[in-house]
Amino acid sequence: MRHRIFVFVLALFAGLAGAEAKSMRIVALGDSLTAGYGVLGQEAFPDRLEAALVKRGHDVEIVNAGVSGDTVADGLARLDWALADGADGVIVELGANDMLRGHDPSLVRESLDELLSRISETGAPVLLAGMRAAPNLGVVYGARYDPIFPDLAEKHGTLLYPFFLDGVAGNASLNQADGMHPNAAGVDIIVERILPSVEALIERIKDKS
Repeated sequence: MRHRIFVFVLALFAGLAGAEAKSMRIVALGDSLTAGYGVLGQEAFPDRLEAALVKRGHDVEIVNAGVSGDTVADGLARLDWALADGADGVIVELGANDMLRGHDPSLVRESLDELLSRISETGAPVLLAGMRAAPNLGVVYGARYDPIFPDLAEKHGTLLYPFFLDGVAGNASLNQADGMHPNAAGVDIIVERILPSVEALIERIKDKS
């Protein structure tokens, strides 16, 4: 009898250890800035972010769900596929292509609002990475586009990183020849600056479990 109890206890602790061994899974849903356009696979944002988090002691997997050229509506259309394997948390980095194509900010807001609502239904905490309108689009467009991200972050109670390209945009040494996509050094700057926000996301995930 004692032997059976001992075996049961060992099996119970083994099961708990196995559950704890599962890495936290964070899906990075985005466009080319997430996908890693123009850089090597291990230099892409999700890979570099995962490496930085692991170095800081986090047992986490950052899934690259970035597709070059995607708009917010595109990200919404493939959301179920992107989250099919589950997600403990989601980083949303979309909107740059809408802005570059001059899409109506009200339609961008509508799509992003629905996307955040859909993620909220899964129970996964979100970190929303904001974007800013390029100056050449004019003051009026910027005044309609730029508030989308802080407004929706407040509405949905998501974490907000105000500008994904903070410290990189406009710096030729941190961008590729097209002036829009960060090079490997630029990706590292993005990771360094967004890291505290991602760690805040991790804390929200832990608080839920």
